[in-house]
Amino acid sequence: MTTVSDVLDLVRAPAALTVLGDTAAGAQVAAGGFTRRGWLLPLASVAIYSGGMALNDWADRDLDAVERPERPIPSGRVSPRRALAVAAGLGAVGLALAAAGGGRRGLAVAAPLVASVVLYDVVAKPTAAGPLAMAACRGLDVLLGAGGSPRALPAALAIAVHTLGVTALSRGEVNGGAASDTGLALVATGAAAAAVDSVSPGVQTTSARLGGAAGSAAYLAAALPGQLAVVDDPSPKRVRDATRAGIGSVVPLQAAIVARGGSLAVAAGLMAVHATIRLRGRRGRKPGNGPARGDVT
Repeated sequence: MTTVSDVLDLVRAPAALTVLGDTAAGAQVAAGGFTRRGWLLPLASVAIYSGGMALNDWADRDLDAVERPERPIPSGRVSPRRALAVAAGLGAVGLALAAAGGGRRGLAVAAPLVASVVLYDVVAKPTAAGPLAMAACRGLDVLLGAGGSPRALPAALAIAVHTLGVTALSRGEVNGGAASDTGLALVATGAAAAAVDSVSPGVQTTSARLGGAAGSAAYLAAALPGQLAVVDDPSPKRVRDATRAGIGSVVPLQAAIVARGGSLAVAAGLMAVHATIRLRGRRGRKPGNGPARGDVT
């Protein structure tokens, strides 16, 4: 019998903490924060993200039976049909929340976001285009918060570049890392941090600049050590550790973007989320079960 705990394991529920800041970043740089019912957009993002995780496990159920038999589907705790239903249901909830929180503009971004998640999980993930497809998913998630405003494109690009690097790195979780993937991750991390200062050029206050710089420093401190460790030791364990750190490090990157956009309060909230993720890690409780062969939806 499938339990609530099994479903939460299927969707890697704690990992959803890493997507809350995507829409916040988009909204901040595009419009100075959420307007009216915009607070529903982070919930839409979480629903779409979680549905993507369930779809990932459905698509990978045969491979997981060999490489990760403890996952909910191969272990028999969740049937493939139920996993697919969870994925579809959460995707529909995400679309509904996007429409409620962002109107037609929100839905206009959420629909291609859901389509991109499906494309990644079902088609692109095992191909060379996988990291690019995943980067597009996270970039669209930022634009969801911005209602598709072009003002949020630099922020979306920064998050997308970060995701590109983490996804490329994660391809070595089972068999060990490749030097090319590790190098791409390092370059992407540096580029994402450097891009923070340009995400909201209209905001020129000292506090915004300092907040953005502090967030960028926190991002680098979270992401770089694990990636540098993989350079010395590209073993699967090192790659998994660096990938988990990379997934969590997107939160201080989001905080940096929000601070650079002028909201130190929201940025502080995101850093509190990051602290929660780190605390879970120190207690031996990971934010979810980590990505599955490049899954950083």
